[in-house]
Amino acid sequence: MNASTHDKIVVVGLGYVGLPLAVALAKSFDVIGLDIDRRRVAELEDGHDRTNEIEADVLRASPLKLTSEPAECAGADIYIVTVPTPVDDSNQPDLGPVIGATKTLAKLLDAGRSPIVVYESTVYPGVTDEICGPLIEQESGLVRGRDFFLGYSPERINPGDREHTVDRIVKVIAGENERVTERLAGVYGAVTSAGVFRARSIKAAEAAKVIENAQRDINIAFMNEITQIFSKLDISIWDVLEAAGTKWNFLKFQPGLVGGHCIGVDPYYLSHRAQQLGLDPNVILSGRSINDGMGAWVADQLHAQLGRPGKALIMGLAFKENVPDLRNSRVIDVIRRLEALGHTITVHDPLADAAEAQHEYGIELATDGLEGAYDLVLVAVPHESYSDLSDEQLSGLLSEGGLLADLKNLYARRPLAGVRRWSL
Repeated sequence: MNASTHDKIVVVGLGYVGLPLAVALAKSFDVIGLDIDRRRVAELEDGHDRTNEIEADVLRASPLKLTSEPAECAGADIYIVTVPTPVDDSNQPDLGPVIGATKTLAKLLDAGRSPIVVYESTVYPGVTDEICGPLIEQESGLVRGRDFFLGYSPERINPGDREHTVDRIVKVIAGENERVTERLAGVYGAVTSAGVFRARSIKAAEAAKVIENAQRDINIAFMNEITQIFSKLDISIWDVLEAAGTKWNFLKFQPGLVGGHCIGVDPYYLSHRAQQLGLDPNVILSGRSINDGMGAWVADQLHAQLGRPGKALIMGLAFKENVPDLRNSRVIDVIRRLEALGHTITVHDPLADAAEAQHEYGIELATDGLEGAYDLVLVAVPHESYSDLSDEQLSGLLSEGGLLADLKNLYARRPLAGVRRWSL
């Protein structure tokens, strides 16, 4: 059951996780990338990756095959599921995409090839074994452990990160038995120069992934909480962190808005599982509560500083810097609270897709560049293009007596003479 360069691999889902993985795998294996979004597949075939993870020349040169037709993916040796795992409006896990992908691939399995179905989507411990496996059996009529096998390898893609790419990070792998694990070691070992780590079980691998992001969420929550405390004492959190950071074992987390499809979501998967088991995940949910409330708190501080409703420019809508991804961006919390306080809002983001902003949040992005005079300018996302703005350009965005709010301390070392400023 060793991996072979003749193995046919299907990667299901071609987003931030699936596309880089599929391109990397295609260097060593026969790979098909499957995505039900026909527009996404058409763009990729033209060499355009809207997520900006894969450059056009790399994409065009890749032997990766692309399709939106599941039938073209029948009879593969390995299926890797990389679809999103969001939460619903009640912050409960939404396994809809995983279940949909599972039902689709279940009909494609050929028992004669002993296929392996690997999940990379972030889930709580037990989903692969207790939900996905039985669903495949139900939909396919095949028997797990005889006709097909399960595996798990948590995704670790960090959008916009050009250092920790899929070909440079340790890949955690787990199969339902040792033979499956070793086959996955061969597949993923061909992708990354950092090697693989064999987890003791699929559940252990699932748990490892979900706590990676829950840990970061809790640490950022602490930073957000002390930021609110220090603001009452008229102390800048950045001054505090600069001093505390001189200690060798100080953990250098920063305050801010915690969104995206991982850190702002995964803790809810773990807390959901805990509650199913009759446990109260107090630390996890406390951290989530603090981080989920940070946007409204920021808006209240800005409103108090300004002293009245005004004309506000929000610079950045993406969930983090230098990516176009708008999923679960918490900048919207700031916007909605400012609107509730009577402010008139203009939103600008040089990377975000205008149609997606309209669809996700009902926001019409400013497309004419940065211009006009505002009572409040909030640099919510420190995109590189914003750091390139001159002092004169920044000053020119403010009306007389206007406030420049620098959420991530992007302009800390800028003199900006005569400009009224605010930061955490």
